[in-house]
Amino acid sequence: MSVSEEHTIRMENIFYSVDGRKVLENVSFVLEKGVNRTILGTSGCGKTTILKLLLGLLVPDSGRIIVAGRILEGLPESEQLRIRKQIAIVFQGGALFDSMTVGENVGYRMFQDGELSEREIERVVLEKLSFVGLEDTIDFYPSQLSGGMKKRVAISRALASNADYIFFDEPTTGLDPIGVYNICHLILRLQAEGKTTLMVTHDMKTAFSVSERFSFIHKTHLIFEGTREEMLSSTLPGILQFLSPTDESLFAR
Repeated sequence: MSVSEEHTIRMENIFYSVDGRKVLENVSFVLEKGVNRTILGTSGCGKTTILKLLLGLLVPDSGRIIVAGRILEGLPESEQLRIRKQIAIVFQGGALFDSMTVGENVGYRMFQDGELSEREIERVVLEKLSFVGLEDTIDFYPSQLSGGMKKRVAISRALASNADYIFFDEPTTGLDPIGVYNICHLILRLQAEGKTTLMVTHDMKTAFSVSERFSFIHKTHLIFEGTREEMLSSTLPGILQFLSPTDESLFAR
């Protein structure tokens, strides 16, 4: 196994459909450790599906998913889970457990693993909540938090998992400008601490502020991979319509 394979997450020739409707066709994708990337595209184009496939929440119709040089297909579920522990995700709505306190949400995976004492888990939880500026909310319930605070708690939960890769699903949707600034600031701090981030969004400002590489999904296909400058100078019709919508974009699917 080469060093590059050990430090990548790959999708190779992935096809995925739902009830006969094609969602992704022949999508190949590489996330290199240390290279922070955003997947762009219109709503419903399959961006979040890619994250769920990489996490094992969905199973492709065909193709391979490879994490750290290991092809996941055919591995026992316990081994797949062990490999995928390198990845954590911050879902669009935070996906916190309503019946648990903030502290219990952040420490959930550690409680499940059973490898640390309650005292050590509480120390880690406070440390990760402090990272997002919410240590004072440890005994709150999600219903007591704003939307932006829920996403920051979700980030601290991802940090508590000690994952190398952190995925973000539309992290700034529904937030006011201060909330957007906070989330972008936290993503940049994660990157500075060595975490590799993969984000899906249609928010160009957020994407450009936190990522260095971009992939673009259009009509079930990955049609572009490159830098911001390369994307802005692209002449591909799907990208042109996304960046500068015209009357031709009206009610387009």
